[in-house]
Amino acid sequence: MIISLVRSTMLARVVALAAATTLSFSGGAPVAAGAAAAPGAVPPVRAAAAGAGEAPAAHGAVAAAGDENEGADCAVPGLPDAGSLPSNSRLPDPFRKLNGSRITSRADWRCLREETKRLAEKFVYGEKPPKPSSVTGTVTSTGITVNVSHNGRSAGFSASVSLPSGTGPFPAVVVLGGFGADTAAIRAAGAAVISYDPYAVGREGTPRSNKQGAFYSVYGSSSSTGLLLAWGWGVSRIIDVIDQSGGNLLKADATGVTGCSRFGKGAFVAGAFDQRIALTMPIESGSAGVPIFRGIPGEGAQSLSSAYGEQPWLGDAFGSFTGSPARLPVDTHQIVAMVAPRGLFVMDNPHITNLGPRSASVAALGGAEVYKALGAGENITYWSDVQDGSHCANRPEWRTPLQQHIQKFLLRTGTAPGAMRISARAAGNLAEWRDWQTPALGGGSCDTTAPSPPGTPAASAVTATGATLTWAASTDDTGVTGYDVLRAAGASGGTFTQAGSSATTSFSDTGLSPGTTYRYQVRARDAAGNASPVSDTVQVTTQPGPATGGCTALATVQTQWATGYVIQPLTITNTGTSAINGWTVTFTLPAGHTLTGSWNVAATVSGQTVTFRNAAHNGSLAPGAAATSVGFQATRPNGDTTLPSGYTCA
Repeated sequence: MIISLVRSTMLARVVALAAATTLSFSGGAPVAAGAAAAPGAVPPVRAAAAGAGEAPAAHGAVAAAGDENEGADCAVPGLPDAGSLPSNSRLPDPFRKLNGSRITSRADWRCLREETKRLAEKFVYGEKPPKPSSVTGTVTSTGITVNVSHNGRSAGFSASVSLPSGTGPFPAVVVLGGFGADTAAIRAAGAAVISYDPYAVGREGTPRSNKQGAFYSVYGSSSSTGLLLAWGWGVSRIIDVIDQSGGNLLKADATGVTGCSRFGKGAFVAGAFDQRIALTMPIESGSAGVPIFRGIPGEGAQSLSSAYGEQPWLGDAFGSFTGSPARLPVDTHQIVAMVAPRGLFVMDNPHITNLGPRSASVAALGGAEVYKALGAGENITYWSDVQDGSHCANRPEWRTPLQQHIQKFLLRTGTAPGAMRISARAAGNLAEWRDWQTPALGGGSCDTTAPSPPGTPAASAVTATGATLTWAASTDDTGVTGYDVLRAAGASGGTFTQAGSSATTSFSDTGLSPGTTYRYQVRARDAAGNASPVSDTVQVTTQPGPATGGCTALATVQTQWATGYVIQPLTITNTGTSAINGWTVTFTLPAGHTLTGSWNVAATVSGQTVTFRNAAHNGSLAPGAAATSVGFQATRPNGDTTLPSGYTCA
């Protein structure tokens, strides 16, 4: 890979888009999905992502950079010393360079972001080293291994993988810590879940002078880098391994990161410091996460000294600022801005003052000014408009926007705009915190025009396991470089995921299930990374396969709570004497129950009747063999203990 080319491409896109015990809520225990909502809805304060007179928001998602740090080649002047920092109660100007001048074009942002990064490393988080000299590992359908070595030191760790239904390669969301993230909704949206244990990379419960974990095995136990940036370093190494794997199963350029509480802090930092992460989704991150440092003392959130002392989350240098955050030359609105113009979805809890939600909303509003100036105002969302006050609960208000963000930034099939949904219980006022205004940045001369939609695909050569698609070419002012082919299972419903790509106007899809209906769309891309709207949809039904034997479906309740349950596994067994090459399971949901997610199947719902058809990888079963990876999640009225019934398999 030619680094200079990757960097110039990302620049063109930016321009074109013109185990703790304290009750601090920084690391709460897992909360069951479907926790009851607090009574009494709170009227939200809704602010559009881009205001009148500001730079227009770019349409569509931003492709992630090819580099972990796209501004590494920028010349950065000397950073100030801690002892010379003046006190400033207002938020630092995110558009001002170290030399005192303000940027005037979107092209200037790349190197200003690098200056912000260096300040954040020196005074807040500690240094994030560049990619180690050797990173190797494996990617399978169930897990990822990572092995690193640098300067004679080595370490390794692993993460588990849970794939969605359909065929890859899949986008993926790295979930830190294993609780608080709606993993069922992530998979249902078409993204894989990578379950990552940050403690394997940076352990809690260690003194700052003797930090432990894979990061510190490589860079030394006395490293001044805090756990949050160490955890982010681990996410970056996972992406390295995915990238090196060839993208046959997971796509390195379509990676998201999320986590709740302390792991929300880690997700926020990971997304800010790795520009390959296309979607960053911190949840209820609290002090040391999204909330502005300057606002925490006045709001009554967990104090900075408490957050600094509870665990070595922040870098060692931050210790001198816990009582004087106004001396910091950088604040978290600028860390928000470091994510720009990539996707950012901040989920927050307005019911727990200790989490600093008012200060978090100010950080989001301040960072959103940079998004707007870059022409990417529709790529940031802050959402604290929720009723349930439980810490790290899976909230129904977030499920739809969560899936819309995945569709937009990871699948690149959606266009839902970002928004500020700030609860009136904890609404910050940016005007009280800034003495700077957002500049109108020049956009340069890069290509900003997306190609026209391709023609509606036509299907031919349809067999039991494949089909060929052709379409009329798209047009573009600089030339189309290729097409993405998107596929969804079933005649309706389901999520379109990328089935493949083509440099021509035809594509042959293989590995399909016999007697199964699929829908296809096509979109075009140009050399600047602009994506066209998708084409109209064509429906294709594969030919029936050979006669099959009998099969049965046996449901096992994995877990259930007052308002929902998870069936895992739903075991499909071939009871015949010959192999089967496809199966269909039908069952009935009780009245009032709703299917909210499924995995390793293509699902359709008609009323209360649910139909599951096999995925490409589990449709073929030898006599006596069983598929055990199928499962689903459903909601139900509070107190209703009935479960689905009438399972049939054919």
